[in-house]
Amino acid sequence: MLIDKEKFQENFKHFDNELIVEIIDMFINERDERLKTIKQNIDDKDMDALKFNAHSIKGVIANFMADVPRDHAKALEFKGKENDTDGLDELFAKLDKSTLELAENLKEIRIIYDK
Repeated sequence: MLIDKEKFQENFKHFDNELIVEIIDMFINERDERLKTIKQNIDDKDMDALKFNAHSIKGVIANFMADVPRDHAKALEFKGKENDTDGLDELFAKLDKSTLELAENLKEIRIIYDK
């Protein structure tokens, strides 16, 4: 599991279960569109948009205490900031795979809060 469950629970301890489920669902439902946008930024070599969109998804992922996908998003954000196009497709593939796994992990955790 990509999520540090202990840190996740600590991060969301003051939230009611309904809000936690809503936050999880929002990530799961928006993941594909966010990744599609980032891929388009890469294909268009729009580094400013890549920096912005990678930063945005990084912040969302950070809430879930999942270091691997967060680090992939952070690396893409840095590439956008530095206008560095080397290895973008490989980094994107890692982000895509790790956020897909994160979404699956979140579905498992969601069950705990959806009562």
